[in-house]
Amino acid sequence: MNMTNKLTAVAGVTCLLVARLVAQAPPAMAVGNPANDTARFLAGLPPTSDPAIIALAQQSSWQQHARFFDTAWAALEKNQLSKVRTWAQTQIPDACVAKGTVYYMFSGPDFLYAETFFPQATTYVMCGIEPIGPLPDLAMIDQRVLGGELRSLQASLNSVLSFSFFITKQMKGDLQHHALSGTLPLLYIFLARSGNTIHDVSYVSLNEEGMLTAQPDGKNSGKSLAPGVRIQFLAAGSNIPRTLYYFSTDISDSGVKHSGFLQFCQTLAPGNACVKSASYLMHEKYFATVRGFLLDNTRTLVQDDSGIPCGYFTPEAWQLRFFGSYPGPIQLFKNYYQPKLADYYRTTNPQPLDFGIGYRHHARESTLMVAEHKPRPATAPVPPPSTPPRALPVPDDAASWPPP
Repeated sequence: MNMTNKLTAVAGVTCLLVARLVAQAPPAMAVGNPANDTARFLAGLPPTSDPAIIALAQQSSWQQHARFFDTAWAALEKNQLSKVRTWAQTQIPDACVAKGTVYYMFSGPDFLYAETFFPQATTYVMCGIEPIGPLPDLAMIDQRVLGGELRSLQASLNSVLSFSFFITKQMKGDLQHHALSGTLPLLYIFLARSGNTIHDVSYVSLNEEGMLTAQPDGKNSGKSLAPGVRIQFLAAGSNIPRTLYYFSTDISDSGVKHSGFLQFCQTLAPGNACVKSASYLMHEKYFATVRGFLLDNTRTLVQDDSGIPCGYFTPEAWQLRFFGSYPGPIQLFKNYYQPKLADYYRTTNPQPLDFGIGYRHHARESTLMVAEHKPRPATAPVPPPSTPPRALPVPDDAASWPPP
């Protein structure tokens, strides 16, 4: 074989090897994805691609953190999430598989229940008064205090892991004065533990008209009345892009008047929605706007008794179903007892729940309601205007008309 043929053969083998290596390479999304590896690290799951974060996961403090989450999540899945998931598949089957938008007002960082009720949604819109916080950056954390930061995250999640809801006042303290602060670390944890892969995280803000603007560094978001974060992700086993929006904003009547938040939500309507542990705020007249938005733009609403009072669901427009029991609000919210809801529970033989939800977090005391918007009646066609009578001809000798 002459030299030219040898070089040609070597080049061919080299190309073949390169082609095989490329074919065997992991998906491009998993390479150089620090946001996803950060989420996995915070959730106690092994990071997969970032060498610095993989090295950080060798520390004993992270190993303890991982054991905590493995144990806590296994219990949560067994006692709560698997039951909620089965309930959703059985009781709201169409909404459970629906694509499109899910609204979760007063959610705080609780992405967990929005996804469990509506796992196929492509857009989740969440809001609360809790701050977003900076993008979690593990490189900026002194390794000597890493264990304390991770334990703080565990404390922040204790109430939702145990009772299904965040305690706002307690969470406000948990989310401040730490390197890992705000709602973002908690959103990261819920996304990662739910089997999702984060693709991109960016700050956004809304103007008064509801127009969304990206804020690359997040610094300008504070000028908006509705600063937010957009997290783009993929669910396990799916290639359908999904988006989670969280806005730190006031959704009282005065708050939404100029924030643009509901105008933005309107661009994604209609959708499905869930409300729980919402401090009965939509029982008050100064939350009428967001209450009206949900009534006008929701196909299926899943809520506990702290959501929209049942009297707002007119029988002409809504089909209501009830689950669990209604012992009334806890002592803190005793003034929000609903006699009409109590009547429904006495007369409709609600199906029992095998999971707890809301402020009364024991299954035997929990209240859950499904409101499904009835199809709007088809508008009757407007009949065409009747043909006007044809004018009678006027004879030439009009003076002699009518004839004798």
